[in-house]
Amino acid sequence: MAEPLFEQLQALQQEFRGHPPVDKWTPDLCGDMDMEIRADGRWIHEGTEIHRQPLVKLFASILKREGDDYFLVTPVEKWRIRVEDVPFIATQVARSESSGDAPLLFTTNTGDVVPLDGDRGWTLRPFGQPPQPVPYIEVRNGLQARVSRDVFYQLVDWAEDDAGQLSLRSGGHSFPLGSYR
Repeated sequence: MAEPLFEQLQALQQEFRGHPPVDKWTPDLCGDMDMEIRADGRWIHEGTEIHRQPLVKLFASILKREGDDYFLVTPVEKWRIRVEDVPFIATQVARSESSGDAPLLFTTNTGDVVPLDGDRGWTLRPFGQPPQPVPYIEVRNGLQARVSRDVFYQLVDWAEDDAGQLSLRSGGHSFPLGSYR
């Protein structure tokens, strides 16, 4: 990867102190980049895993989804990348012990903290072999995180049971977790 692009991305991240407004950027497509986000959360560039977590976070901050395609975008460039499942994995969850209506807080593999509330997309989709329903949470702008197995087990421990249907209370709302029948 070219150093000037890396420096440009760092400057954008510092300017916006978090996630730049990629939803407002509409540059022309420059082409396909040999980059893939694997289902296990690894970022692969030209066949080599990116081990530098700050670089992964930087790329994640300029990730955009349009339909079924994913892009890395700046105000002047747009590169299509491949994503096996979804770009993020929810690796941790926390809840407030003091308030039953406080939202659960999910942390992704790139450090995003995502509250589960009524404004957040939450779905159950098949994943794995054999396919089993797994929760997915919207991180931002249509980008989703799959809930990791460890987090799923924690959620099951916190779940409410209604005749075999498990659900979570978070942010004053109920979210499906699945069925055990």
